[in-house]
Amino acid sequence: MAKLDRRKFIAAVGATALAHTIINRSSSSVTTSDSNHNVHVAVRDTPEVTTATLGFVPVMSSCPLIIAKAKGFFAKYGMPDVQVKKQPSWAVIRDKLMLGAANEGLDGSHILFPMAYLMATGEISYGRKIPMYILARMNLNGQGISVANTYKDLHLGIDSSPLKSIFAQKTLTEETVRCAVPYRRVTGDFFMRWWLAYGGIDPDKDTSIIVVPPPQMVASMRSGSMEAFCVVDPWHHRLIKQGIGYSTVTSGELWNNHPEKALAVRSQWVDKYPQAAKALLAAVMEAQIWCDRAENKEELFEIVSQREWIGVKTDLVRDRLLGKIDYGDGRVVENSPHAIKYWRENASYPFKSHDLWFLTEDMRWGNRSPDFPTQPLIDAVNREDLWREAAKFIGEEAAIPPSTSRGVEKFFNGLEFDPENPQAYLNAPKIRVFR
Repeated sequence: MAKLDRRKFIAAVGATALAHTIINRSSSSVTTSDSNHNVHVAVRDTPEVTTATLGFVPVMSSCPLIIAKAKGFFAKYGMPDVQVKKQPSWAVIRDKLMLGAANEGLDGSHILFPMAYLMATGEISYGRKIPMYILARMNLNGQGISVANTYKDLHLGIDSSPLKSIFAQKTLTEETVRCAVPYRRVTGDFFMRWWLAYGGIDPDKDTSIIVVPPPQMVASMRSGSMEAFCVVDPWHHRLIKQGIGYSTVTSGELWNNHPEKALAVRSQWVDKYPQAAKALLAAVMEAQIWCDRAENKEELFEIVSQREWIGVKTDLVRDRLLGKIDYGDGRVVENSPHAIKYWRENASYPFKSHDLWFLTEDMRWGNRSPDFPTQPLIDAVNREDLWREAAKFIGEEAAIPPSTSRGVEKFFNGLEFDPENPQAYLNAPKIRVFR
């Protein structure tokens, strides 16, 4: 594994400080208000540009980005020409972020948050380092694991062990056991590995973990080319409605209120247009607040179901967004605490402790050297300082948490991650059954 170029990241941190200084400068100001917030607008708060090109993959975690455009929040903050474009896969998102909007790519995107780190180090961008900033988390929870109806009689839940002998038999007959994830080395990949490992199934030896774009998951399951998949809604509900499979577990059951997607923007763009970046962030944060309000849910369903956005019928998004989890095997949970969240419970705040968890988990699976210098990279990529500025800007100062760490995280399998002692988590075994 190539080491991080420390010199370049020291430069990136310097650029971070410069952007922070620029954003904090203000002169004569006025106060405007709307039905939701009091917004402090300074002369220097005016965006340097009125447009940006942002991408999203059509899954439920993209709702705040969609709403920021559809409900006019970008326009409210002086950026009426922002484009929000649907993309077919995370690989396409990666490639277009590499290009940048000036070259018919993207300035930023709704993204699997570890991808921002993997692009910054060049690990998924063909060796080319693409400095990225994480400006906000898009949501908590929202993923899950589903399996084909072939296994319906097993009544699988959090325990995958009934599959162990079945997968072993398939392997003996030289049949490939495929479990799909949306991208490698991201939360969905790790959740699939956790679930399999909890049942004594080695994800690297007993299965083949493959990458399938979220919109293609259900069709691939229908074709019989996979046994299980981990993805964000609405694809679990569609799978169940079509009678192809059922859900075994939601990702919130594996790690309650886990970090999910992020709003990530090319560092070059943010450093060049710091006020526009703050406007973008303010608009998305206000959209997150809007998405979590009960009185807006029906309108949210109607908007995101449109073809230009997620493009599925409203009944495929309604239940799970309201916290009703139909697993498709007779289990139905109302008001699930593991439902997707966009703003409540600090869903939007980009805790640096979560980024440290990702880098540590990446080490546990052998993708990164244990002596990799994590803090310089986290400080270069995670712009929680801009989130705090934007929170004040939109009148949500009370939403700023007291620390950039959420503290000790507890997982379904008995493991804990203490940001103050990541080595203990790193030393924990990957394949372990807790009984």
